[in-house]
Amino acid sequence: MRHAAARSVGAIAATGVLTVFGAVVPAEADGTTGWTECADLEPAAQLRVECAELRVPMSREGGPRSGGTVVLALSRVPASGERQGTLLVNPGGPGSPGRDWAVRIAERLPADLRASYDVVGFDPRGTGASTPTVTCDPGYFDPVRPDTVPADEEAEQALWDRAAAYAEACAEHTGDLLNHMTTVDIAADVESIRRALGVERIDYLGYSYGTYLGAVYATRYPDRVRRLVLDSAVNPDLPWYQGNLAQSRSLDAAARNFFAWTARHHGVYGLGTTGEQVAEHYYALRDALAEQPAAGTVGPTELESVVLFAAYTSAAWPPLARALSDRVVHGEDAALLAVHERLGEDADSDQGFGAYLATECTDSPWPADRGTWREDAAKLHVEAPFVAWNNTWYNAPCRFWPAPARSWTEVDGTAVGGALLLHATQDGPTPLAGAHAMRARFPKGRLVVEDGGVDHGVSLNGNPCVDRVLVAYLRDGTLPAAGRGADGADLTCAARPQPDPRGAAAGGV
Repeated sequence: MRHAAARSVGAIAATGVLTVFGAVVPAEADGTTGWTECADLEPAAQLRVECAELRVPMSREGGPRSGGTVVLALSRVPASGERQGTLLVNPGGPGSPGRDWAVRIAERLPADLRASYDVVGFDPRGTGASTPTVTCDPGYFDPVRPDTVPADEEAEQALWDRAAAYAEACAEHTGDLLNHMTTVDIAADVESIRRALGVERIDYLGYSYGTYLGAVYATRYPDRVRRLVLDSAVNPDLPWYQGNLAQSRSLDAAARNFFAWTARHHGVYGLGTTGEQVAEHYYALRDALAEQPAAGTVGPTELESVVLFAAYTSAAWPPLARALSDRVVHGEDAALLAVHERLGEDADSDQGFGAYLATECTDSPWPADRGTWREDAAKLHVEAPFVAWNNTWYNAPCRFWPAPARSWTEVDGTAVGGALLLHATQDGPTPLAGAHAMRARFPKGRLVVEDGGVDHGVSLNGNPCVDRVLVAYLRDGTLPAAGRGADGADLTCAARPQPDPRGAAAGGV
């Protein structure tokens, strides 16, 4: 779902080791041995950030056995006072590194929680500074990429060939790791991290795909979960192929929110007074770029991939609207090229994309029949044209994936003492239905809905109502009272105001 390294297997899985710059040392019970200054993370003002590595077995459960190992890169912002818990954080993906999220989350916590929690981040296997990494074809994102909307059968065949070649490149350059990249594998890594840290239970904060990872971990290790926060939940009822079909519809709705906002500020952008008029300009620009890419760099697929950010965060709305306005109204490409430079995919996207596929392609089965993909994409394109075909080709390498797919892991949170679910009603990447489905899997959990919210990821993002609930839960375990309202939530918070283009920073997101 879109959302970007032989030991005794039994012995390592049971104990774990922390390593520092290649030197293997035992993990002490208090988790302090092995932590050192981070060589490759930006220092945080007034926060101490430490790094370490954890060697774990490559083989976990399912798939071909392997005697190899994986080295996980970890980060930690240690508690400055008496520690009450260890908060493990994950930003989502799959395929996204997460070490820097320890710093991001710690910076946004109230002072008393920074003092009482170790905040720990990690680069999941195959990503970031963890080794080995998933490597496929860095040239895959070179501009100008083929139009994702196939004009004819020949264009469609070329896109299938491109997807097959990428899957083959992943097999060639990554090898056996591809057999061990499922969410179950990563959840087992989380358990190894807990053991290596020497804590009886962990606290967990996961966003987007990180909610499914956290839910799978809680399903498999319910007695090891202390507090569980799932922000912008993946739908546990929908394996990835079905989930991506639902996502394409919700991303389209999120794009229409952006177009409507732009129309409300016609005086600033001049792109029309209705969302439909703005959308017409966007799709006309897409067609124009198919004929002549901007600066030979931004074609229709590059445009889609950049404007897609509007479905994730409203912070992207002003710079994206300005880029569209400058091109459509004034015939100037500088702003469009600038947002592409900042937000667009390039060679550095290969690792994250490959790791994304490595997890999604093996977490659950994908249709083998090409006609199923085509029929679903064509129907979706009529209903939700924003990224229906784009999302199809984004996932198409799964049809050719060299590693076997497992069965979808069913989430069961009945043995978990509590959980806090947070979600915006108009979240694009993870539709609200997923939060309701996840809430049903955690009967002792609570769902807080940001009514009218348009952002993906609502906690620690400036909504005082949402953040009060989160802080209370982390501070002493307090959850809102159970009481499913008309919107299916236990508690409803008003959304934050949408951005004002006149007050938005010119630099963008």
